[in-house]
Amino acid sequence: MMTRFFQRGGTWVLAQGALLGSVVLLAIFFRGSGFPAGIQIAGVALMIVGAGVALAGTWALGRNLTPFPKPMERAQLVQHGIYAVIRHPLYTSVISVSIGWALVCQSWPALLVALALIPFFHAKARREERWLREKFPDYADYERRVRRFIPWLF
Repeated sequence: MMTRFFQRGGTWVLAQGALLGSVVLLAIFFRGSGFPAGIQIAGVALMIVGAGVALAGTWALGRNLTPFPKPMERAQLVQHGIYAVIRHPLYTSVISVSIGWALVCQSWPALLVALALIPFFHAKARREERWLREKFPDYADYERRVRRFIPWLF
């Protein structure tokens, strides 16, 4: 059972959990003050946008939703809904909510870890995309058309 966990990308899941837990805890225990009010408002906006992106991604994935980067055996390639403009909306949402949370809590340590999610998810997405190309012949074309995290930019 544990072997299957790691074969599906369980190490990525554990690392992601550790990073997210760190963002939450650092923001709670190392709350700051003195950030301009606009920074906290931007944090709330990022959290709202991130939550919306998460809901759209979860809804579009339906039964394909899994915490693992390796697609399930019965998975289908999803290219509709938010997946028509972002290949990894759930990663985008986690980054957005984490940065927003750090800004709302005015926590520099939490913000540093939240920003570390960007290269982490970039690496995780690259690994996931190798598995997706193996499973779905159409994925390479989808990759060329749709950006990874931010529509039309990145």
